[in-house]
Amino acid sequence: MSNTNAVPHVDRELDLSNTGRGVWLVKVPKYIATKWDKAPGDIEVGKLKISRVARQKPQVQLSLSEGVLCLKEPGEQSIPKEHRLDVTNVTRMSLGVFSHVVPMQTDSVIPESEKLYMEGRIVQKLECIPFADPIYYKLKSESIRKASLPQRQVQQLDKIVHNFKPISEHKHNREYREQKKAEGKKARDDKEAVLNVLFAAFEKHQYYNIKDLQKITRQPIVYLKEILKEVCNYNLKNPHKNMWELKPEYRHYKQEAPVEPKEDKNSSDSD
Repeated sequence: MSNTNAVPHVDRELDLSNTGRGVWLVKVPKYIATKWDKAPGDIEVGKLKISRVARQKPQVQLSLSEGVLCLKEPGEQSIPKEHRLDVTNVTRMSLGVFSHVVPMQTDSVIPESEKLYMEGRIVQKLECIPFADPIYYKLKSESIRKASLPQRQVQQLDKIVHNFKPISEHKHNREYREQKKAEGKKARDDKEAVLNVLFAAFEKHQYYNIKDLQKITRQPIVYLKEILKEVCNYNLKNPHKNMWELKPEYRHYKQEAPVEPKEDKNSSDSD
């Protein structure tokens, strides 16, 4: 089933001028990614040093800039400056990097006017790993300590905190329970007595629902239904659906006596 609210597909042109350019996919630790997110766009974030040795993989080293290292909150641990990057060639997968440019003259993103570019094809994957120095060990131990702290802690309050506590016993529940207790448990009356009450009720109205009959007779609903099935019919169709009425053989509704014609006293049978 199709979704009527789905955004319609729009064909866009893709700039493939940089398809032949090889790019790196680098995985960096979280603390480096956080620093780079905080860094403004006009500063240097680091330098790469690539050492090539014949018949060996190139050795890549990352040095973070002093401007990035200084971006820390009060009490925050220092991060390592030097890192090595383990290089892995990508041979069995075809991965690419894409970008899109949104026009600056509009306030919202207009899909039809976006420009898509292929920035290059990923040829190598690199993983950034810090060197084991005292700064890294201190950072790692602090991370482990924070992870081991319990999520909930006991705090001592200096003043009373006013808040709303959940109520396990509501007023209307108590009133209902007291009302049921005052009424007492419904006991089964004699069948003939219940029938007399029912016949008297049906003399007033022809149709009743089960709740009204239970209120009138004050009998358990199971016992009441047993008696109703003997002397009443249950309507399943409109206009009196789900209502009870007496069976024809038990109906003795009060009817008005027919008016007898009065004899004319002045009339005589004499010829």
